[in-house]
Amino acid sequence: MAAAAAAADEARGRLAMKDKATLQLMKLDVGDKFSHIPLPKASVLIPLTIKDGKLCVLFTLRSMKLRRSPGEVCFPGGRSEPADKDEVATALREAEEEIGLRPEQAEVICRLAPLIDKTNSLVTPVVAFIEDTFQAYPNPEEVSDVFFVPLEYFISPSKYKAMTFQNGNFTYVIHTFEYDDPEHKTTFTIWGLTAQFAIYVALAIFGEKPTYKVNYDLDTLKSSAENNFMEYWNMTRSKL
Repeated sequence: MAAAAAAADEARGRLAMKDKATLQLMKLDVGDKFSHIPLPKASVLIPLTIKDGKLCVLFTLRSMKLRRSPGEVCFPGGRSEPADKDEVATALREAEEEIGLRPEQAEVICRLAPLIDKTNSLVTPVVAFIEDTFQAYPNPEEVSDVFFVPLEYFISPSKYKAMTFQNGNFTYVIHTFEYDDPEHKTTFTIWGLTAQFAIYVALAIFGEKPTYKVNYDLDTLKSSAENNFMEYWNMTRSKL
C-alpha cells in the first residue's frame, strides 16, 4: 500500500511539473508568424522529459561522419523538405530519422521564436514532451550519441563562458556550457544556437534570472525574443 501511494504521489508530481511547463511554453508559441521570412527553412525538436524528478532536455551528438559540424552537440533537426507541411513536420521527421522518435511519441507543445544560423537558414525550435521511457535508436550516419541534461542547468550552470560579438549595431552573445554527464562519464560542450534555444526554454519554464547575462527581458520574454530576432533579421536582410 505504501509503495502504491508513493508511486501515485510521484505520478501526480510529474503531471503537475509537466502541466506547469506546458502552460509557460504555450505563452511563447509563435505559430507560423515567421514562416514568411524568405530564407531557407530548418527546424529542431527540443524534447523535454521528466527524469528522477527533474525536467530534462534531450541532446544529440552529431556523427563524425557528417561534413558540417561533426562531433557537436545539437537537437534533432535539419532542413525542411518539400513534403513537410510546416516547421513541426520538419522537426518530427528529422527526429524520427536521427533518433527513432516516432511522431506519436512526441507531444508537441509549441513553436518558439526562430534564430538564423551561420548558413543563413531560419531555424525554428519546436518543443515537445516525450516519455522518460523513450529508448533512442541513433542513426549512426547522423548521430553518435544521445544524452539528457537537467533543464535547470541552463539557469545555474557550474561551467559556463560567453563571448560577445558586435555586428553593426547588433550585439550578440555566444553562450557555452560544459556539462559533466554522470551517465556517460564525459563532458559535453553545448554552445551556439543549441545553447540559445535551451536557455530560452529554461527561462520560459522557470521564470528565474540566470547566473549569467542574457539578452532577454524576463518580464516580456516573448516580445524581447521576437524583437531580438527581427533586429537581427533586418540587419541580415540588408546584407543579402
